[in-house]
Amino acid sequence: MSASVNEPLKHKVTAQLNLFYLALSFFTRLPVPKSMHYSEALLNKANRYFSLVGLVTGGLLALSYACFSIFSPTNIAILLTMAVSLLLTGAFHEDGLADMADGIGGAFTTEKRLIIMKDSRIGTYGAVTLVIALLLKFTLLMNIAENDSNHLLLAIVLAEVLSRAVAGSLISSMPYVSDIEQSKSKPLAQAQSISELALLLLIGITPLIFYSGEVIFTLLIVLVFFRSLFKRWLMAKIGGFTGDCLGAGQQLSELLIYLTLVSYINKDVFIELAFTGHSFLGNSIMEHNFMGIIG
Repeated sequence: MSASVNEPLKHKVTAQLNLFYLALSFFTRLPVPKSMHYSEALLNKANRYFSLVGLVTGGLLALSYACFSIFSPTNIAILLTMAVSLLLTGAFHEDGLADMADGIGGAFTTEKRLIIMKDSRIGTYGAVTLVIALLLKFTLLMNIAENDSNHLLLAIVLAEVLSRAVAGSLISSMPYVSDIEQSKSKPLAQAQSISELALLLLIGITPLIFYSGEVIFTLLIVLVFFRSLFKRWLMAKIGGFTGDCLGAGQQLSELLIYLTLVSYINKDVFIELAFTGHSFLGNSIMEHNFMGIIG
């Protein structure tokens, strides 16, 4: 009797794991089980786990920085961690940012902008935008690390998770405007259900529990405001979103998260357990080496 009851639960868990593996395989170069089932319909449902993919990449990047910082100075450790990030995702989101900048910056009509976005070659707008974004990211990470490496580890995980929630949420409120037959994200262009959006956002905000109420409030206001402006801008420029726009949204959200954290870096409210008000990285923890990176 118990076996028959557990069977449906087992199928549900297997189905959800399959959706997660699909999201992981789409957004990263990480290996997934060969038993994974693929279809465009399933990949579309996998959008609920975009944030969870960020938790995986964020954890790997935090671990990478912790390892690199043992034998390298901070600036080298951060550069190596950024290189690992590009390798993990195949520069998927950075490519979207560059393509969007080329398309919207290099044309005056929606049709021409979409054509340019599909071009695999990078132009002036894309190159300049990508260089500035990477330099800004490096500078912000350096600023956080110089204050405290523990803060950097948490910030990396938060930015990876929350930025994907912001970008993924655009699917629920905008039409897809690219050529479905040629788009590299065509399975993700369909509607997003309320339950999928709710799970995406719930996972996305989970790392915020380690931050103070003031930091949480500021981050959410900044990201909600950015999402609203970004959505209006895309609607005005191309009438909706493309896969490149989602990648750009993730990159811009990530930079805004780091920028907001840097603005709080010298305040006592920077990191504490949000639901208790107790310091998470207080003196008791600071007195010890954390993963061997604090002297």
